[in-house]
Amino acid sequence: MGLSLRDLGERSGVSAPMLSQVERGETSPTLVVAAKIAAGLELTLSQLLRLDEGEHVAVSRAGERRLLEHGGHRFEELTPPLPGQRADVSLHTLEAGATTGGRDDPPMHEPGSRETAVVLSGSLVLVVDGTRHELSESDSVTFDADLPHHFENEGEEPTSFLAVIAAGLRRS
Repeated sequence: MGLSLRDLGERSGVSAPMLSQVERGETSPTLVVAAKIAAGLELTLSQLLRLDEGEHVAVSRAGERRLLEHGGHRFEELTPPLPGQRADVSLHTLEAGATTGGRDDPPMHEPGSRETAVVLSGSLVLVVDGTRHELSESDSVTFDADLPHHFENEGEEPTSFLAVIAAGLRRS
């Protein structure tokens, strides 16, 4: 999901310091706090606690996925929210002139994350740490996602691309 502790705190109603203590194993949350954390992560309490691990296949239906739209950027989470998941797949559509974020936005992904993007249609510009990379249809790119980055559609037609984010897997 790529949430910071502050973001999760806002979504769950649990303070960032408490989330940090839980994350580091310094404290165990009460069931009420665990339920709030689960809701903030868009999981059930059973999913968060991994009580439903009898399921080995998770289908993500087209009309039921998380969908966000902002400033000409449409973002659809293709991967269902599962506990312990270390990779996310998303489908992005950028209208002509749209970007996925601002030039000065901080990185959204945890340290060590890698992202791979595949251009499905149109052309795309990836800006990583101030360096531009022009991509055409069917091109792919992999980069360190913990660096400042964003995508731009400088073309006159919408462009779409898949993004796969693998969290915290890069070795120093």
